[in-house]
Amino acid sequence: MSELVAPSPSNESATAVVEAEHAVDIVLLKRVFEAALMSSQEPLNITELKRLSDTPLETAFIEEVLRQLAEKYADSGIELNRVATGWRFRSRPELQEYLDKLNPQKPPRYSRAVMETLAIIAYRQPVTRGDIEDIRGVNVSPQVLKTLEGRSWIEVIGTRDTPGKPELFATTQQLLDDLNLRTLSELPALAEMGSLLDQSGNHES
Repeated sequence: MSELVAPSPSNESATAVVEAEHAVDIVLLKRVFEAALMSSQEPLNITELKRLSDTPLETAFIEEVLRQLAEKYADSGIELNRVATGWRFRSRPELQEYLDKLNPQKPPRYSRAVMETLAIIAYRQPVTRGDIEDIRGVNVSPQVLKTLEGRSWIEVIGTRDTPGKPELFATTQQLLDDLNLRTLSELPALAEMGSLLDQSGNHES
């Protein structure tokens, strides 16, 4: 039976987790997780990864296996990282300029109006269309909101209790996934947000 690489002495919790799960074939489990994550088009969360094992597994144990799997790719061109909806493999951002050579005819990037609207929703959410227009000082084109909804980056989460019941917009977990972030607290500045979306291959179609 294969065993996990011994954690550092300071990581007592990891040691306890390993001991509690000593009956699991770790090498096989890593291979299963690796295959599942490589073949999935969407991030996989802990609940989904648990279903891949015939043996009940604790969350802490799965996270330790994922940590070691990530270490395996530490010096490769891809990385295993955690985003809002789970774990996934992706190419390293610093290599994107080389990967872009495979597709030199890239579509145009998002307009300033789209990016500014996205930023306002992200940092001020929930907001109405009127809120966005007040902040930007110009009318919001329906196409701008349609573009963001089409990418599943924003969604309507309700209405404001004011005359007309205007819709309230907020960002989605899909946006965090595309930015390779876990939570809204990690949101970058507007300029960096655009750069991160470029790195993830998200362009306007």
